[in-house]
Amino acid sequence: MDLPAPLTQWFAAQGWALHAHQRDMLARAGAPATLLIAPTGGGKTMAGFLPSLCEMAGLCEMAGGHAGGHDGLHTLYISPLKALSADIARNLRAPVAGAGLPITIEDRTGDTPAHIRARQRARPPNILLTTPESLALLLSYPDAPRMFAGLQRVVLDEVHALAESKRGDQMMLLLARLQSLAPNLRRVGLSATTHDPAALARYMGGADVVIAPAGPAPDIALLQTRAPAPMAGGGGHYAIPDILDAVAAHQTTLIFHNTRAQAEIFFHKLWLANLDNLPIGIHHGSLAREARQKVEAAMAAGDLRAVVCTGSLDLGLDWGAVDLVIQVGAPRSIKRLVQRIGRANHRYNAPSKARLVPANRFEIIECVAALQAATAGDLDGAPQPPGARDVLCQHILICACAAPFRADDLFAEVVQAGPYAALSRAEFDDCLDFVATGGYALRSYDQWQRLMLRAGEWGLRDPRSAKLIRQNLGTITDAERVPVRLKGRGGAPLGEVEEGFAASLRAGDTFLIGGQIVRFEGLDERAVTVARSNARTPRVPVYSGSKFSSSAQLAGCVAGLIADPKGLPYQASDWVLHQSEVSNLPQMDRLLIEVFPYEGQIFHAIYGFAGMNAQATLGLLLTKTMEEAGLLPLGYLAADHATLIWGLREIVDPAPLLDLARLEAGLEEWLAQTAVMKRAFRGIATITGLAPRNHLGLRKTGRAVTFSTDILYDTLRKYDAGHLLLDITRQDAERGLVDFARIADMLARVGGRIDLVRLDAPSPFAAPLMLERGRVPIVGEGRAKLAEDEARALMRAAGLL
Repeated sequence: MDLPAPLTQWFAAQGWALHAHQRDMLARAGAPATLLIAPTGGGKTMAGFLPSLCEMAGLCEMAGGHAGGHDGLHTLYISPLKALSADIARNLRAPVAGAGLPITIEDRTGDTPAHIRARQRARPPNILLTTPESLALLLSYPDAPRMFAGLQRVVLDEVHALAESKRGDQMMLLLARLQSLAPNLRRVGLSATTHDPAALARYMGGADVVIAPAGPAPDIALLQTRAPAPMAGGGGHYAIPDILDAVAAHQTTLIFHNTRAQAEIFFHKLWLANLDNLPIGIHHGSLAREARQKVEAAMAAGDLRAVVCTGSLDLGLDWGAVDLVIQVGAPRSIKRLVQRIGRANHRYNAPSKARLVPANRFEIIECVAALQAATAGDLDGAPQPPGARDVLCQHILICACAAPFRADDLFAEVVQAGPYAALSRAEFDDCLDFVATGGYALRSYDQWQRLMLRAGEWGLRDPRSAKLIRQNLGTITDAERVPVRLKGRGGAPLGEVEEGFAASLRAGDTFLIGGQIVRFEGLDERAVTVARSNARTPRVPVYSGSKFSSSAQLAGCVAGLIADPKGLPYQASDWVLHQSEVSNLPQMDRLLIEVFPYEGQIFHAIYGFAGMNAQATLGLLLTKTMEEAGLLPLGYLAADHATLIWGLREIVDPAPLLDLARLEAGLEEWLAQTAVMKRAFRGIATITGLAPRNHLGLRKTGRAVTFSTDILYDTLRKYDAGHLLLDITRQDAERGLVDFARIADMLARVGGRIDLVRLDAPSPFAAPLMLERGRVPIVGEGRAKLAEDEARALMRAAGLL
């Protein structure tokens, strides 16, 4: 396929020339499925769209240059982020308008007004940019075959990010449905950061892989700071003066954080220290749509010098003015770091520039390890699990809303989706039976009998239920959140906070949202009402999600640096050297357990490098087995690399306590007795529609959903222990909330090699863990003094002062 004259002329006017991989994508325009792997800034998105622009330009030319050369929807673009869809829409309009092509382009997300969404279904644009959730809704309507009949191409942007969650499973099922509606559909996947291109191609249902040459090496390093990183804690606040200096020296800086709460706190402290009044903003997923769009527009116009942000801006966004990325806190994943680095100097021939700010002493090691791996292009990743069956249950409901279906036909369609290629017919039938009847224990209740078989086709038992199903589509099951609005008539929306946090507020309490301090005024079923406040010490909302564990590969890199610390800055290398003099250095193939007394208790520091979730699970299971052995444990805490357990007696022989079979048995008993399974079940019941969050336009409170799902969980355990949802719940709990597989992997690589080291005081590596144990919510002027006194006492005990 050749580039049409109008596009050729527009590219020439910009001084642009097509890259080799963009020409390759044009040459493969007719291929059924293609996966392009290209570095950030390499023009991946344009490569994905060029065949569509060329085809529509040719059709328009054949039609005499008039619009309507292609009638209706030609290309569907799907991304994981609303902001990315809006950004791509802005950037795509430039070549279309510049080349004078009569091609209509629109985006459709949850932020799109209802009247525009209705018009898009009736008269879709030539190019529609959307998210998986909005596509699921479109495919649930009976007019979906008409809307998508002429669809020629689907572009899946940042496909690696979708592949890491249930949203990706849903996306692949929706793609299989689109392929049924438009058999000539061609699929294009775009990714910059994947450790296994072949696996990602299989995930897409099979695709040819095009790999573009790497761009120039990035300019990445630790940010040089005047103050040293603290021994423990997070936030990187010690580096704020140096970060402001870096912001002042660059055009636009993105300052990434791993959690929304950290971003809020940091933005507030940055604003107070911003004596030069540099224009800065904040962006994350819990802010109001208006606030996010305002920041995005200001970024696009080049009006901001810095934006404090989270993962809401780390995928694919192309703001040419960004010339520096700062990552505050260890990135936890090499792939995530590479993705964020690519936001700076978003051009193929320009090196990205990024600086990392470790939040504490141990994070210096993790940041250096991540930088070394990113420079080497050594990305991390995990094998793709089978497609989630709760997502399949929701997909069956989506199909039933659109039209009745035959089970054989739908099964044949589902197994075309990469994550479900190995799905057995029995597993599919179990999902269909659950959706139709609720399963053995629930089939007597009308509310869960949602499908009926008529003349060999499955359809909705009551067509009116389609509205309720559509109101509850989606696979994101964050903690329930409540809107926050300013007091007064037509109070402006500020964003959302978690329902549990909102319920804990008392009149006069203050908290941060969108970087401003507000005072709690009231709470009703619709929103939290607040007023602006002049307070300087706000409470901070605790947002869920985005609390990452370090990847297994990054943990191995960290252990390698500890064994050979020559590449570390002096502050960290000296710390590692002191650890080797006082105790042993942790290793990946040996398990180091330090035992030491402190303030009348016995402490055990266990260095497993298994990630936060697994280390926390290890602490829970070990304290249980220690209690059975009469060792009187009192508590534990976990970090990505270690677990700290304290009690009244010491472990003499750790091997029996770390027996895998014993830990598995303890896990079984613990899961049966705790709320972890109920928490996992709540999300699954929501996805499958067993416990809908929205009903007739009203949203249930999180407490109401929890109450109903807890009753359902107890009922199923008692009367239907083999129920499909209980099986899914266990898999999800073990993989996500518990991560027991990484404990098993740790014990396998250790192979019984355990070093039990008895010390007289905390080691240098244990001291930061001890400080975390001492972090208690103290309110008042004495808070900093108490924390400082405890830190100094621990540092002296560890020989660091």
